[in-house]
Amino acid sequence: MKAIVKLIRPQQWIKNFFVLIPLFFGGELLNATSVVRGVIATLAFCFAASSIYCFNDIYDAEADRRHPVKRLRPIASGAISIVQAYMLMGLMLLLCMFMLLLLPEKRLETGVVILFYYVLNLAYCMRLKQYAILDVCIVALGFVLRIFVGGIATGVVLSKWIVLMTFLLTLFLSFAKRRDDVVRMNDTGEAPRKNTIRYNLTFINQAITIAASVTLVCYIMYTVSPEVVERFHTDKLYLTSVFVLLGLLRYIQLAVVDKRSGDPTKVMLKDLFIQLIVLFWCLSFFIIIYCL
Repeated sequence: MKAIVKLIRPQQWIKNFFVLIPLFFGGELLNATSVVRGVIATLAFCFAASSIYCFNDIYDAEADRRHPVKRLRPIASGAISIVQAYMLMGLMLLLCMFMLLLLPEKRLETGVVILFYYVLNLAYCMRLKQYAILDVCIVALGFVLRIFVGGIATGVVLSKWIVLMTFLLTLFLSFAKRRDDVVRMNDTGEAPRKNTIRYNLTFINQAITIAASVTLVCYIMYTVSPEVVERFHTDKLYLTSVFVLLGLLRYIQLAVVDKRSGDPTKVMLKDLFIQLIVLFWCLSFFIIIYCL
């Protein structure tokens, strides 16, 4: 059972909370019907992602056996056979389809977006992750698809700013993760990924800086845009920009100074500073749009 849990990576499901972002920014967080639909869509995405994790480990099994860390993965270590992994992959996909059937409406449209995500990530696992820059763009696109799923399932119309911010923020996080690979390559002389040789610290640092800067500017423009002010009947959202700035700076510090940006999920789960910033941002945003 431990090997199965390790293979489907439920700790990575935290990423799928992006499906609920349209509820938060759309002011529907207190709407029970919308919340239920959002949770169902999130679970569907979680199972689809776990199915992809199974395929990724199946496809990379041989390479993982030669990796000092990845050799401990269930398939690479022999704890789970290839056949069992395929069965688990199929089971996760079936659970995803079952969750989609629970949606009262828009299940077809939601399913189409998840299917596109699924096919895109199969291609990513087999080939596309070998191409530098394209790899991080596909990862960021995956998060954009998450908010599309959330918007469709809950009936929330997505703002163009939300789409842009999601892409830019996750692009920033992806570049920070690649930086960890470059540091490891420089220390060991071996590239953790085939495309790592197409990156270096100078390029990665500049890419991180650009992505962080544009993300902050985009967020500020979102908070002061006329459509947002009109929707929430307040012009105070710009005050939450300070938490976005602090969050970006903290993550850059973790990446450049502490050199521990390899797994954004672990950073979110273990770094108290980041957790507090996210908490205060959520609280301030919630108070401004729901209470004032």
